[in-house]
Amino acid sequence: MAFNLKKVLKALLLSSSQPLAIKDIQAAFTRFHEQAASLQLDADEPSAVVPPVISDEPTAAPESAPPVATDDPTAPAPAGSAEEVTEIIVDTTPNDPDLYGDVPSLITATQIREAMDQISADLRAADDGLLLIEGTAGFRLVTHPRFARWIRILRQEPPPVKLSQSAIETLAVVAYRQPVTRGEIETIRGVSAEAGINKLLERELVYIVGRADAPGRPIQYGTTDQFLEFIGIKSLDELPASDVLSSRQIDEWLKTSTNSHPPTDTDMGLADEQLPLEAAAPAPVTSDEPVTEAASVDSTPGTPT
Repeated sequence: MAFNLKKVLKALLLSSSQPLAIKDIQAAFTRFHEQAASLQLDADEPSAVVPPVISDEPTAAPESAPPVATDDPTAPAPAGSAEEVTEIIVDTTPNDPDLYGDVPSLITATQIREAMDQISADLRAADDGLLLIEGTAGFRLVTHPRFARWIRILRQEPPPVKLSQSAIETLAVVAYRQPVTRGEIETIRGVSAEAGINKLLERELVYIVGRADAPGRPIQYGTTDQFLEFIGIKSLDELPASDVLSSRQIDEWLKTSTNSHPPTDTDMGLADEQLPLEAAAPAPVTSDEPVTEAASVDSTPGTPT
């Protein structure tokens, strides 16, 4: 029976709670052959024969010591007692040809990936609640998302809190523009990003990369490996391409928006007219005709003057 790589890999996955990388699997096969070579050398080495010691003096028989009473039931039986100590030697070297026979000296990354793909297909076909995923650190067996409620009940964990729309937009800007400062995030989104960044830092989806080489040395942010697992990709190269603006266009737009002047009426498509801030006082009316005052006389009819 030929060596079954798929069975061995499945056992290694079940035995480890950490992601299993390809280099770790190859290192395990290397250690297997080193141990096999060491055991073969020990088996081929002849055992040393100790010659008997010849003496003319008679050898006195050793005096048997009286048995010592003890209450410990696990204590070994004393020498010379009626109970004989029997040593059982168990062969710890399995002889299963399916697992230990004809083990290849070199397991390539392609062979490991093909076997992992078969394991993943078998798990999905069995529908037993286990999935095989590949993350940034390697392969790992996980429970199916539909069993998440039972897992939270067992661990007594609260339901996960969903990210707000503001936090998702901030996370998208960090993912595509990293390393990015808070000022750049706020310029792109047009609103304050402090609350969103704090929430993402708390969830360990982003982390502080360093400081930008700019006035004030602002803090720069980037995404974590947990972010990759959160969205189900192995590297940032698997992010979908932006269908809005390219990175160069975003750079030019950020530079323009940072050094831009206040918009004028012309920039907004309005007529460039200068309107006075306050209405001017009305001018006095002038005329060439003389102005005469009419004197009113209060007289009573029928009264002699």
